[in-house]
Amino acid sequence: MDAPRLLITGTGALASLFAAHLSAIGVHVTMLGSWEEGLNALRTGGVRLIEPGGKELRYPVEVLADPVAFLPVDLALVLVKSWQTERAARQLRQCLTLDGVALTLQNGHGNYEKLTAELGEDRVALGVTTTGATLVGPGRVRPGGKGYIAVGKHARTEHLLELLVKAGFDASETTDADSLVWSKLVINAAINPLTALLRVPNGDLLERRPARALMAQLAREAAAVAEARGTPLTFTNPVAEAEDVAKRTAKNRSSMLQDVERGAPTEIDAICGAIVGEGSRLGVPTPVNAVLWQLVRAVVWSGR
Repeated sequence: MDAPRLLITGTGALASLFAAHLSAIGVHVTMLGSWEEGLNALRTGGVRLIEPGGKELRYPVEVLADPVAFLPVDLALVLVKSWQTERAARQLRQCLTLDGVALTLQNGHGNYEKLTAELGEDRVALGVTTTGATLVGPGRVRPGGKGYIAVGKHARTEHLLELLVKAGFDASETTDADSLVWSKLVINAAINPLTALLRVPNGDLLERRPARALMAQLAREAAAVAEARGTPLTFTNPVAEAEDVAKRTAKNRSSMLQDVERGAPTEIDAICGAIVGEGSRLGVPTPVNAVLWQLVRAVVWSGR
């Protein structure tokens, strides 16, 4: 029996982590990306997974820069940064079969909408993950703590969920993926931009009184927008939840901080920017999110 085949869009931390675990159970993983250094490293050495004790394990993957070279594909994981989603959607349109499915596990709000605009709702599934990872170098990833994966109910995700569970992920189906996406969005808005601007790990925000106050305001604003749009959150107290996450991930360096340190574009538009946009549409003030949105954009300004 042929090994199952799966396409992962992206070559960053989460894309590499998922590729390693899926390759380990015999899945033929193809990674589609545009980062030349990353593609070259993956092509020559596979994905290198660094275990807690420092041991480095290698897992083979196929690497492509052109989606047309991978025809056709039935299963895809979308793990690019949110600012790359439109490009990924166009690429998937070229190689995803008519009865295939692409599952987005990305940060932020708006990724699902961009994907469905190109592929249609039948071929896109919405999910969320709290799994963490750090890209140590091109093709080298260190797990950042085991989280969960929740996938919105979809007729075509059964096989993909089976593969994720077999690969060791805590993956399950949910009837309200949008609620989980917005719950994660509230936490990301409260933590990520502040860590990126202050250049500190998550836990440091709790030790700095002004930062902690800003974190609370960011969480309250985001939660108010979720309430206005009729999206229930998985917690009742957004401030307490954000502080608890920061405490539990105290040593973690957020993905936004990692982007800023590399001088790379961040996902601020899909986090604080999305909250400001929805707040404006619904008449909910979001002044702190608006300021943090522009400050992070200014730090890595590239003319976009």
